[in-house]
Order: sequence, then structure tokens, then C-alpha cells
Amino acid sequence: MATTASRRASATGGMAWRTRDIVVTAIIGVVFGFIFQAWNLLFPVVGGVFTAFPASGNLVYGMWLMPAILAPLIVRKPGAALFAEMVAAGLSLFLGSPYGTDTLLSGLVQGGAAELVFLLFRYRVWTFSVLALAAAASATAAWVHDWIIWYPTNGFDVQLWFWVCAVVSALVIAAGGSVLLVRSLRQAGALKGFPAG
Repeated sequence: MATTASRRASATGGMAWRTRDIVVTAIIGVVFGFIFQAWNLLFPVVGGVFTAFPASGNLVYGMWLMPAILAPLIVRKPGAALFAEMVAAGLSLFLGSPYGTDTLLSGLVQGGAAELVFLLFRYRVWTFSVLALAAAASATAAWVHDWIIWYPTNGFDVQLWFWVCAVVSALVIAAGGSVLLVRSLRQAGALKGFPAG
């Protein structure tokens, strides 16, 4: 009869990375790297929509955080959030991100914050509450980074709205979007061999 420890390992797919985990996490990072760069090119065209209330631009912030939630939800391995975010950031930089090398720092901060939440739960709890907490942590870390690097003259009252919009976006797009995407992939049979499948 299986022990409790072995049942847990089976349920999570174990903590050791397999080749398929590396490949899928890298693919997620690459796909989002292209999405990031597409948004970098699109934002100057549609950015005027946010002029009246600049903080509302953060309502799409969850897109930048999605690799840090989606990849761990699928492979459930330590480091998946950081790995996926850094691949996405690295490709975005390679493709000409207007944010330069700060793109890598953003990926590090966003992926690292989500990683800490998954670590807190020992990579064993994958409820929506945990995903939401990881997404919110990622958004908060990104908010602190952006305040220091890009908006150092903004007052706290202004920055608070940037944070609220970023967290709302993280919960809806990063956490909610990842759950819906994984559900669709599972139903299509694309996640066989993965804990999320």
C-alpha cells in the first residue's frame, strides 16, 4: 500500500524536473515572450485609452504575470514561475523590448514573488486561492519595482490606484485566465502526463 508521502509525490508528479517539464515551461515562456513584445508594439497605438486615468493601464498587467502562474500550475515544480517569466522576459528583450535590460529585472521580480508563494505551500497546494495569492504577490512586487524605476515622483495616493488595478488584473487575467486555460487544455487531452492533467 502506498505511503502518504508517495501518494503526495504521485499527486504532484514529484519535485524533480523531467525533460517534458523543462520543454513545456520553456514553451510557455516563449509564447508569452512573443505576446509581451506584441503588446510593446501595440501599446503606443492604444495607450491613449488610459490617458484620463493612467492607473487603469494596469488593468492589463495580469498578462505580464501569467507565465508565473500558468507554468507552475501545469508542471508543479519548484522554479517554474521564475523560469517561465525569465524566458518570456529574455525573449522580449531579444525582440527589442523598449524597456531594455529592465525587462529581465521585471521578470525576476514577478516570477520570484510568485515563486515564494508556491514555496510557502511547498508546491503541493494548487487551489484558486493559492494561485490568486501568487498572482497578487507578483503584481505587488511588480508595482514596487515600477514605482521605484518608472514612477519615483508619484505620490502614494496615485500609486495606490496603480497597485489596485494591477492586483485586480492579476486575479482576473493571471490567476483566472490560467485556470481557464488549463481546464481547456485538460479537456483537450493536452496535459496527459502532467499533474494538472
